[in-house]
Amino acid sequence: MRGRRSIASSIVVLALAATACSSSGNKASNNNTTSPSAGRSTPSSGASSTSGASGAGGGVAKPSSPVTLNILDVAGDLQLTKGMIENFVKANSDVVKSVNYTTATAPELAGKLQAEEQGGNAQTSLVLTGTDGLSAGITNNLLAKIIPDDAAYFPNLDANYLPAADDMQKLAQGYGVELVYYPSGPLLEYNPSKVTDPPTTPQALLDWAKAHPGKFEYARPANSGPGRTFLMGLPYLLGDSDPTDPTNGWSKTWAYLQELNKYIKTYQTGTTATMKDLAAGTVDMIATTTGWDINPRALGTVPNTMKVTHFDNMTWVSDAQYAVIPKDVSKDTLAADLLLIQWMLKPDQQAIAYDSGYFYPGPAVKGVTLSMAPQASQDLLAKYGRPEYQQWISQFPTKTSLPAPAQVTAFDLWDKSVGSGKFKTQ
Repeated sequence: MRGRRSIASSIVVLALAATACSSSGNKASNNNTTSPSAGRSTPSSGASSTSGASGAGGGVAKPSSPVTLNILDVAGDLQLTKGMIENFVKANSDVVKSVNYTTATAPELAGKLQAEEQGGNAQTSLVLTGTDGLSAGITNNLLAKIIPDDAAYFPNLDANYLPAADDMQKLAQGYGVELVYYPSGPLLEYNPSKVTDPPTTPQALLDWAKAHPGKFEYARPANSGPGRTFLMGLPYLLGDSDPTDPTNGWSKTWAYLQELNKYIKTYQTGTTATMKDLAAGTVDMIATTTGWDINPRALGTVPNTMKVTHFDNMTWVSDAQYAVIPKDVSKDTLAADLLLIQWMLKPDQQAIAYDSGYFYPGPAVKGVTLSMAPQASQDLLAKYGRPEYQQWISQFPTKTSLPAPAQVTAFDLWDKSVGSGKFKTQ
């Protein structure tokens, strides 16, 4: 999810798990702590030992002098986390001097990091990414191994995540730290003045699309949260032989998508464009997720009159966003990155993940309720949230997104066998 500014820009921001120094009662145990000497952040040629920057655990390393961080966002994550990053800078001037922000699309990430690596110029300090960029970074061997190499910064990490969020953390394979989580979808968003009997099965959706050619849309999965959630949710809905194997286990899904493709005019290369198409009446129904339903209505991009439905017997395909570190950053930059990520795991910050519904619910750790969020978030979700979401989240099972290699494979297969000729490459 990317390309939209938060309407609650004054909100501080989220963070994830209780750490050893957290004031939360969920105090981390030292039993799972790895000695800093085991990690790349060991004080040497720059990075120095510290008893902790503000919010940092004892015994980890910090930069020998304040660094400038160049943070690349390929997931729209800054909408949620920029305030938290800036809070860290204010509280830790001995760690970070300044921060520069840039944005790109997930498909552009691998090429950018590869170019920096080949040129011997690691300009990017930290990347904020969804599962798409994470998958590409892992597959192309572009990322630093954070866990277990630098586990000292994140004691008791897994135990503090919500169970489904912890499953998403495992997808990172140690190359990233999960910042936010949500059950995602797949859901259908529609104009009730045009769609009087919304489909609740894949067959009903196909029948509707056939009767209304060009009026259903989803974005290219490689650069769209709703697009990839729709793609990864179909194998569960269609009863494919192996929902985790897009190459050999998705025969029903690929056949279905190829048939549905006959009635789709174009595939937008980002989700925001599908929202604008729905608002303009170009299409009457789109693939969506909880956050992509709530936030565009709150922003006014989509009329608040739009409705959402779920598939019968659906399985939630969860989504998450991560902090990842290019593998060739300096030791000082690495230490600053790790301390920043640690800050982003603090429970008092995590409540801000509710934000403006962008990644609803958003918090990835246990025990963070809406009542803990800033009043602006509470007020917004009271107006634009949907009470049925909590019921649906409890009602239907949740599975993780595909692991990195399988996700890259699924995107490639979709590009070649489904969307070819109907989307613009980056």
